[in-house]
Amino acid sequence: MKQFKTESKRILDLMINSIYTNKEIFLRELISNASDAIDKLKFISLTNSEVGSDFYIKISTDKQNRTLTIEDNGIGMTEQDLEKNLGTIAESGTLAFKKENHDKTDGELIGQFGVGFYSAFMVADKIEVYTKSYKDNTAHKWTSSGVEGYTIEPCDKEGYGTKIVLSLKQDGEEADYSEFLQDYKLSALVKQYSDYIRYPIKMDVVRSRKKDGTPDDKPEYETYTEVETLNSMVPLWKKQKSEVTDENLKSFYKNEFHDFSDPIKGVYAKIEGAVTYDTLLFFPSRAPYDYYSKDYKKGVKLYCNGVMIMEKCEQLIPDHFGFVKGIVDSADLNLNISREILQQDRQVKAIAISLEKKISAELKKMMETDRENYEKLFKEFGLSLKFGVYAGFGANKDKLKDFLMFYSSKKEKLVTLAEYVKDMQEGQESIYYACGESYEKINALPQIEKAKDKGLEILYFKDGVDEFVAKILIDYEGKKFLSVSEADFSLDTDDEKKELEQKAEENKDLLCAIKEALGEKVKEVKLTSKLKTYPVCLTAGGEISIEMEKVFSSMPNADGKMKAEKILEISSTHKILDKLKAVYESDKEGLKRYATVLYEQARLLEGLPIEDVPTFVSAMSEIM
Repeated sequence: MKQFKTESKRILDLMINSIYTNKEIFLRELISNASDAIDKLKFISLTNSEVGSDFYIKISTDKQNRTLTIEDNGIGMTEQDLEKNLGTIAESGTLAFKKENHDKTDGELIGQFGVGFYSAFMVADKIEVYTKSYKDNTAHKWTSSGVEGYTIEPCDKEGYGTKIVLSLKQDGEEADYSEFLQDYKLSALVKQYSDYIRYPIKMDVVRSRKKDGTPDDKPEYETYTEVETLNSMVPLWKKQKSEVTDENLKSFYKNEFHDFSDPIKGVYAKIEGAVTYDTLLFFPSRAPYDYYSKDYKKGVKLYCNGVMIMEKCEQLIPDHFGFVKGIVDSADLNLNISREILQQDRQVKAIAISLEKKISAELKKMMETDRENYEKLFKEFGLSLKFGVYAGFGANKDKLKDFLMFYSSKKEKLVTLAEYVKDMQEGQESIYYACGESYEKINALPQIEKAKDKGLEILYFKDGVDEFVAKILIDYEGKKFLSVSEADFSLDTDDEKKELEQKAEENKDLLCAIKEALGEKVKEVKLTSKLKTYPVCLTAGGEISIEMEKVFSSMPNADGKMKAEKILEISSTHKILDKLKAVYESDKEGLKRYATVLYEQARLLEGLPIEDVPTFVSAMSEIM
């Protein structure tokens, strides 16, 4: 019995219990090692015509003896290779092979750490390796039951290559090891992790069929065994672009990401630059049910030379493009020893930056050439882009502002900020907007009516984040955002402003009396000329708008301190003003009731609840 040449038990325990997060990874590692072994021999075959070319990997099971076998006809190992590669934990034959050949292997070999093999001890209590090097006449058998050590002895083996036999552990409370003897489980694991290994992964599969000669009404069945190739071998993204059709992309997307609907757009690209990678990107046609919840996990599938490394690599996709699904395959990745987590280095950052630019370019192209589909995409995922503008104190606002769309009161459809600014009236200095819970409710706001009569285009902000986005952007092409619900919003000419000021001065005592009746509910009461048919409206006089107050109030654990400074504006042309004058002159107490009713009406028009229902009902009854 020979001993491992490292810290033996402690290191092997670490690899089995700490490096890998789930036991099924062992199959991926052994298949990847087999693929590397074939890669090495294939590389040698370029200059050695005696080496065969019918390469394969085979999986087989023996349920009675609880063994799982993975076999390849790759380069194989000599006794010295076994001693060096399997007798020393973390000794990588692949890494040594790359160094010997001065990295002329095109980066296609990924088993560089020499620990993946030992992941098999997570599921096996004994491992036997039968191997014969292509340049050796003698085969050898390596046997180990774990930390106790290993033996190496000559054995019989036909042909070069390596056969690994795992004696699976007995089932227990911690795991059901017998599942790794089931055809369906092995097939699923190959499909999940090793589908794009370039060599066929074969397995004898038991099938059932109707016996010949038996009647259809009383059929008899028999079982038979056939060799099945479990992997597809050539991934779509490795094919030439001319070979990939839109139908190929749609079919791939639906199968790979389990979506019944076609994607709005599929992107096929081979990127070369700071890093080289192949990618397939997809823009889904609908948002997953949990997309806007904290439980949703974004990210693309990450492969390294056809071997899946991560199911969802969050590092490669920014949050604002979290709706994008896809695959990235690169040989330039620096992986950690478990091949499960990316090291945070320049390759990762370079791919992330490149992907973001690629997605931005495709979105821009879609806006310009396929507006209908872009609008469909925006209706599903526009919130994600808006949150991206607002997040990080606007760090990404310049990247995303041109992708935003808002409903236009004038065009009655979604428009971009660039389109709005292009069509602004001569002399217009601001981008006008109005907020509400829906387009219908915004359209019914008192402040909207007169503005629309004057031909102004108003953007309707119906999402809670919209006004926060406007505050972060501040302006677009020098045009500042201005809410029609702000106290400073005015459509008056200079002469009209003077006339309004004069009327306000004449009614100064009335306005002060109404303010006194409402107390701290409003900051100010004033006359306005911005209303047409409505008698009153509420506007905000500070940094927090009324719509922002609604958003803050809806948040968990809201304390009610984030409130807008409300201003009650009374129409200077509505007959209600004459009624208020008459009541003020004849019934000071009665004016308080009118003030209450007008204030609560203004709240309702703004989509706010009645603040004091009993007082409001009582005031209404007295007036009626």
